[in-house]
Amino acid sequence: MKRIQQGFTLIELMIVVAITGILASIAIPAYSDYTAKSQATEAFTLLDGLKTPVADGMTQDNSLASCTPPANAIGTGKYVVSITPSWVSPVCTLTALFAATGDTQLICKTVVLKFNSSTGAFDCSTGGTLPNDIRPKACQ
Repeated sequence: MKRIQQGFTLIELMIVVAITGILASIAIPAYSDYTAKSQATEAFTLLDGLKTPVADGMTQDNSLASCTPPANAIGTGKYVVSITPSWVSPVCTLTALFAATGDTQLICKTVVLKFNSSTGAFDCSTGGTLPNDIRPKACQ
């Protein structure tokens, strides 16, 4: 008479649980970083939309008024509560502030985009409180 296997042994079930636990311990932090990066992208997208009006204004008149985004510009989003301009000649600085909601790595952090009117270059690699591992590669 042949004996038919009727189920899994305890050791087989324990191996499956162990493998699932190891995979989960790797996947959960990676997913958290992915979520933070995708939410941080909103600030860089909003700031990117302000590059043209700020660059045009700063080349015509190097002042805080030309550093200030136009009234019809989008300055907030789901995770970004405000974009604040500041000006110290010849640099216009736009600071995006994240809300107190969203991923824990972004709560109340800031992203800074600087435009130097003497060189005509934008820089997002300095300033702000956003961790470097969340920033886009161009801004690290």
